[in-house]
Amino acid sequence: MLSIADLPAVNATLNGLSAILLTTGYILIRQRRIAQHRLCMLAAFTTSALFLISYLVYHAHIGSKPFQGQGLIRYVYFTILLTHVVLAAVILPMALITLSRALKRHFPRHKAIARWTLPLWLYVSVTGVVVYVMLYQLYP
Repeated sequence: MLSIADLPAVNATLNGLSAILLTTGYILIRQRRIAQHRLCMLAAFTTSALFLISYLVYHAHIGSKPFQGQGLIRYVYFTILLTHVVLAAVILPMALITLSRALKRHFPRHKAIARWTLPLWLYVSVTGVVVYVMLYQLYP
């Protein structure tokens, strides 16, 4: 059984899985494997939604964990964290719009926003894992 204390690792796993699914989905669409692309992107969206739920549950119970690193690494961490948080707020509506356009089969409009959504979503997913490693593994 998972406890609240396990959720940061779960969150990092969900972020990492989302990054893998996004990358796979991108490769599949470049290969014109549309049905497989669609499944990967829906799985990435679902994984990210589960992450968001888990993240909110954790922070509602625990709050924030202070970063323990000192010196230059502190600036590195907070730079990564700041860009991660800002882009995470931006990516949610972008992902919803991108998904909505695809599901409505508005493919030219979907493609127009997806070219921006994908790299930002990937950045948020990967930096989510980096923040976890720095906060809970390297500098607990």
